[in-house]
Amino acid sequence: AEASTWVTRYLREVRPVHTRRRDSGRLFVNPRGGRLSRQSLWVVVRRAATRAGLRARVSPHVLRHSFASHLLEGGADLRSVQAMLGHADIATTQIYTHLPTSALTRMYRRFHPRA
Repeated sequence: AEASTWVTRYLREVRPVHTRRRDSGRLFVNPRGGRLSRQSLWVVVRRAATRAGLRARVSPHVLRHSFASHLLEGGADLRSVQAMLGHADIATTQIYTHLPTSALTRMYRRFHPRA
């Protein structure tokens, strides 16, 4: 809920200032309204992690991986996660995610007829 509050605030207050002259159509934009560079995104994520007091190494890739893992742990099907991540090949999505034993046990008990 807190993340959605900040995204809403960004969309109302910050993004319009940056997109006055040019709107690239991207959700998060640089000060000129264009897309964020890879390096800029890294800086944004690292600063947010530092402000949040996280000691673990956080990167855009870690956030993407966590997003996919949480979806699968919550019961999302692999094809849906593939589509959300934009993977052309489902094998890429399978490599990207691994479920903890507790999630596998829960799925086994829920869906296997002899569990």
